[in-house]
Amino acid sequence: MKVSKAQAAENRQGILDAAARLYRERGLTGVGVADITRDAGLTHGGLYRHFASKDALVQEACTRAFDWSIPVLDGAQPHATVSDRIERYLSPEHRDAPGSGCPVAALAVDAARAGGELSEVFAQGIERNIQRFAQLLADSATDAGGATISPQDRARAIHVLATMVGGLVLARATAAAQPALSDELLTTLQAQLIGLLDEETR
Repeated sequence: MKVSKAQAAENRQGILDAAARLYRERGLTGVGVADITRDAGLTHGGLYRHFASKDALVQEACTRAFDWSIPVLDGAQPHATVSDRIERYLSPEHRDAPGSGCPVAALAVDAARAGGELSEVFAQGIERNIQRFAQLLADSATDAGGATISPQDRARAIHVLATMVGGLVLARATAAAQPALSDELLTTLQAQLIGLLDEETR
C-alpha cells in the first residue's frame, strides 16, 4: 500500500524520535535498526526508505537529540534563573531519564569514538549550548536581555556546562551501586556552581 507524504513524514519523525531516545538510553552500539523500527511501530525495511544508511540515521537522531538541551537552556519558564537551570540539569529526574535528557552526557564518548561527521554534529550542538548559556550569564549580570557576551561570559559558560555534564555522568555511573554518593554529587555540584556564579555577580 502506498503511503501518503504526510504519513511518510510522520513515520520518518517517529524513527528519529525513537532513535534519539534509544541512543541516549543505551548508547550508539547498544541499539540496532530493529530496535528503532519496532519502537517506532514500523518494519525493519521501512527505515531505509527514509535514511540512506544507519550512519545517516545516527547523525540525524543525534542532531535531533540536541533539540532537548537548547530549550532547557532557554528555559521552559521565561523567568527561570541560571540557578534554576543548573538545578534542573543536576537533578535526580534528569539523571534517571537519559533517554529524554542531554545528548552530551549520554553520548559524548560514543561521538568521540565515531569521529568524523558525528563529531561535527556534537561540536555544533555544544557550541550552540555554550553560546546560549553565555548569553544567559551575560543577561543575568545586567538584568537585561540581549547583553553583549564577553570573553569572561564564554569562559564561565564553558566551565559551568562542562562541570554540569561531567557531574551528571558521574552521578549516573554511581547511581546503581551507591545512590547516596550519586545524590551527593548532584547536590554538591549544584551548590558549588550556584555559589560560584553568585560570587562572580556580586
